[in-house]
Amino acid sequence: MNRSRISRKPDSGFGCSIRLMPFVRGARSRGLLPRLILVLPLFALPVAAQLQPSPHELAQRVDHHYNQLRSLKAQFTESYEGLGRTRTESGTLLLQKPGRMRWDYSSPAGKLFLLDGKYAYFYTKGDPQVQRIAAKELDDLRSPLRFLLGHTQLEKEIDHLAQTSGPNGTFTLYGIPHGQEKRIQRLTLTVTPDGVITGIEIQEIDGAVTRFSFTDEQTNAPIPPSTFRFTPPPGVPVVNAMSPA
Repeated sequence: MNRSRISRKPDSGFGCSIRLMPFVRGARSRGLLPRLILVLPLFALPVAAQLQPSPHELAQRVDHHYNQLRSLKAQFTESYEGLGRTRTESGTLLLQKPGRMRWDYSSPAGKLFLLDGKYAYFYTKGDPQVQRIAAKELDDLRSPLRFLLGHTQLEKEIDHLAQTSGPNGTFTLYGIPHGQEKRIQRLTLTVTPDGVITGIEIQEIDGAVTRFSFTDEQTNAPIPPSTFRFTPPPGVPVVNAMSPA
């Protein structure tokens, strides 16, 4: 009676299991079932391996995504913890090749970090002066994205690059920014499977941690070149900041 019910039941994806049952009963009687249980998961390993890219593969996806861009616009949130202080800020990030970057803060309103390709400018509304430093001497934690403004080669920018799984289907790439071993202990990038960077975490040697998260990315957004031309507020002088030691 049981066999007739099974034969009349439509094949709904469980039919394979039903047809295997005589074989499994025979395997149990011959003492093979424990070995089958150990062997069967091996068939799934090639599929899992394909879903987990290597650090090299993931870095290449990042390179491919950003090397084809001319400009980018995104919303950012920046948080800092260290030296007994915490703060959270937010605003709009604009990138344009070659070498131009603008962090426009809405909270706190009036704060600006601008890189015009030659100089970087720092200003917060109400400050008595604008600080300027040559781009080649820049050592600011907002500058890790500068490598996206040229021809991206992530594996040359980050030493000891490694990768793990991240939240919500993302991955994390981490290592030490090249040439910044004395300041940064670890740089971590949160990356989508397509190579889009959605977060950056910077752990400094002194224990301070800065995090950036990015949303609403717009690739090749139309950005007027004048956006990256800095004009100081009336009456506010521009002074050359000291280069990092």
